[in-house]
Amino acid sequence: MAARVSVALCTYNGAAYLEEQLLSVLGQSLRPDEIVVSDDGSTDETLDVVQRVISAAPAVEVLVLTNATALGVTANFEKALAACTGDLIALCDQDDVWWPDRVERMVAEFTSRPALQMVHADARLVDAAGAPLGLTLLQTLGVSDADRAAVHAGHATDAYLRRNIVTGATMMVRRELVERSRPFPAAWVHDEWMAMVAAATGLVDLLEEPLTDYRQHGGNQIGVTTLDASGKLGRLRAPRTARNARLLARAAELQRRAATFEPEASASVLALIDAKLAHETRRSALPVARLLRVGPIVRGWRSGDYSRFGLGLQDVLRDLVQPV
Repeated sequence: MAARVSVALCTYNGAAYLEEQLLSVLGQSLRPDEIVVSDDGSTDETLDVVQRVISAAPAVEVLVLTNATALGVTANFEKALAACTGDLIALCDQDDVWWPDRVERMVAEFTSRPALQMVHADARLVDAAGAPLGLTLLQTLGVSDADRAAVHAGHATDAYLRRNIVTGATMMVRRELVERSRPFPAAWVHDEWMAMVAAATGLVDLLEEPLTDYRQHGGNQIGVTTLDASGKLGRLRAPRTARNARLLARAAELQRRAATFEPEASASVLALIDAKLAHETRRSALPVARLLRVGPIVRGWRSGDYSRFGLGLQDVLRDLVQPV
């Protein structure tokens, strides 16, 4: 039997772009069976747009959930995903536009590879009016050839422990991955967490073709962070305490939960997660005085941890110069 496909669409004051996105979902070459909309307390016309577009649409099951109190992006997506009944679930942002074959292309991957738990793709960056910006999402994120190769080769955990390269707006997952990932930890964003769980317990892959127009309009709840020279300089000037505490909390939560994953993560993956936690523990404990940081940082560089669990020399420099 053909897989049943759901769309998990989260909204919050998204009336400006939502109609175009909904029409692109409904206009797919392989139309989804179900759309679950979870609205996080919008005060604009978001829900009116949903009702107007859906009422004029071809027969698709639609469930609209509303949150009296805003849950935030991660918890709202967890609610939408949990309500989906499809075998496969595509995550959907309110302000993008799906290319016509996005669903069909991704479903084909799952159909041909029963072990596949998650697939994500590239996206074309566009401005508020939908005009292409001349870059793709993976280019803007600076995703390396090594990380792409690791994902394709079945070693996505290696790539994801260095940095997140998965964007929820480009993802499709099996429903059992959602159940395996819940509850979503507060320290993690929903897409990063599900990607890590999928990589630790099964097979994931990356489609290096754009299947979405990823709109950048200045009001994105989660958007693209550029890695150009000015962006890198800004990182060096940013205080380190809060960021390192966040990275440590994420690594600690991953290590705690990894031991409970079903199916079990391999011994090598668990060892890698332990090493990631040790690395972030050392980074978080670096002295306030920059000169005193040199010894521990050099040891971390020589051990290879800065390359295994981060951006190599970029993170070395960041740990050396960032203010507390």
